[in-house]
Amino acid sequence: MPANHDTSFVDHLAPNMAVQFLDRVAASSDAEAFRFPRGEAWESVTWQQAGDRVRRLAAGLMALGIESEQRVGIAAGTRYEWILADLAIMCAAGATTTVYPTTNADDTAYILGDAECRVVFAEDDEQVAKLRGHKNELPHLMKVVTFDGTADGDWVIGMDTLAELGEKYLADHPDVIEETAKAIGPDQLATLIYTSGTTGKPKGVRLKHRSWVYEGAAIQAQDILHEDDLQFLWLPMAHSFGKVLLSSQLACGFATAIDGRVEKIVENLGVVKPTFMGAAPRIFEKAHGRIVTMQQAEGGAKEKIFTKAFQVGTQVKQLEREGKSIPLGLKVQHRLFDKLVFSKVRDRFGGRVRFFISGSAALNQEIAEWFDAAGILILEGYGMTENAAGATVNHPDEYKMGTVGPALPGAQVRIGEGDEVQIKGPHVMEGYHNLPEETAKAFTEDGWLRTGDKGSLDADGFLTITGRIKDLFKTSGGKYIAPSAIESKFKALCPYTSQFMVFGSERNYCVALITLDPDAMAGWAEENGMSGKSYAEIVSSAEVQKMVGGYVEELNARLNRWETIKKWEILDHDLTIESGELTPSMKVKRNVVENNNQERIAALYAS
Repeated sequence: MPANHDTSFVDHLAPNMAVQFLDRVAASSDAEAFRFPRGEAWESVTWQQAGDRVRRLAAGLMALGIESEQRVGIAAGTRYEWILADLAIMCAAGATTTVYPTTNADDTAYILGDAECRVVFAEDDEQVAKLRGHKNELPHLMKVVTFDGTADGDWVIGMDTLAELGEKYLADHPDVIEETAKAIGPDQLATLIYTSGTTGKPKGVRLKHRSWVYEGAAIQAQDILHEDDLQFLWLPMAHSFGKVLLSSQLACGFATAIDGRVEKIVENLGVVKPTFMGAAPRIFEKAHGRIVTMQQAEGGAKEKIFTKAFQVGTQVKQLEREGKSIPLGLKVQHRLFDKLVFSKVRDRFGGRVRFFISGSAALNQEIAEWFDAAGILILEGYGMTENAAGATVNHPDEYKMGTVGPALPGAQVRIGEGDEVQIKGPHVMEGYHNLPEETAKAFTEDGWLRTGDKGSLDADGFLTITGRIKDLFKTSGGKYIAPSAIESKFKALCPYTSQFMVFGSERNYCVALITLDPDAMAGWAEENGMSGKSYAEIVSSAEVQKMVGGYVEELNARLNRWETIKKWEILDHDLTIESGELTPSMKVKRNVVENNNQERIAALYAS
């Protein structure tokens, strides 16, 4: 059985996240809770300071008339104020409704209108403008609270003004926060998270306090994280992966450094020096590609040492995972390469990382093993918004590369009809907001959540995900293809890749659309006499076409004949969240990309 599968903690969960937060403030009052950038420096606050601010903001929401389970929106990027707003909403017994800052104005209005939000925290004037432009469609919205935007003293107020309202309310109701928190039941609505669906309108996932409290307690029960850990948090808090890391922090008591600017991740890691971080696979793919291409550019002896180091590191880690002894000669080599190569790789991530947690999409096993060879463990987990993000996760002391680990203690995973992964436990959603038919479809007749993912369980209970059932396709020759498995193999081979998308449903062969990482290609251009040229010019050059073609050939040598990529094309732009081709958690919206490139794909089959 996997490590730490004791489930007795489930019977002793805190009743709700508000009580969980207030208990953490009381237990760790003088310890650091959060740090965040202020200009060029980082500011730090204790649990007591955060608790005092949350109390005032929560009381402010009550002063505005927020009552039990009424929805309050947050339209902002990941930052300290997002956390404060979320905790204040829950301490006021409200329900947080999340909106990504990149969500367009129409969808923002739809989400906030469908949720009947009465108050919205809006990050800046850009987010406020979306609300103003659709004010007539938001009849329930009585007040906007802005982090950095312009207050008008009427409909739009600042955070400090909300806190001042709270202070006055607390003067008349000094125990209102504690009394309100105690009255929140575990089955009360805590959050509405709207899934960024690739077709149709987004669906609001109704998650209870019980779901989030359980997620944090399950991590605590496994003894994975402790009070002396330091998290670096950049993930979108509007996504369930970010939210589950907050619930883990409340349960375990570690400090969190917060900065949602993706372009600052590597720089921040060097400054913050965290002991762990959650991330989407794209972050690890990009870091792997950057380090490998830098070494290739060095060439000569340095590149040879780098290559040899990873051969030795991979061999040593493989022996360790198999429980075998390491020959003395190999041990000596490994110690030398750790000093020359691996320590420098670890330093790029701050030098103190105990492990990373990867989720939201599949991580290629070869990339995971590459990081492991350098002494950086990536623990892959699995889940979805509909089960509060965490369903399974590997454990630092017991993990299997290529799997997403066993079910969290107190929860269950099974393989249903058609090899579909199905989930049961305290973390599973109540249903979809205002969508009873969709809710019914999401569950089996005996009450298990359908994930829509194809997978398998081994004898030890470790889950392996094959891919989304709807993404699997059959060629005209009758062979089934799991595109995500092919795509992740290519990303491990070609360090310049950003995205690799395989198509071939009902066709007689597979084709691919490729995008290359703009930063990596800028470095390649400098090394190859194309500095200053545009991305489109670089990727369409004969040299890049030949280079990518070599990697495709290498990929094909590893695939079954019916999986091989016969034709491919490099797009003249990378996929972005802003273009609608990536979700905010950096997953490819496959059908959007396919629809946008119908003619290109058809041309690959034309001759």
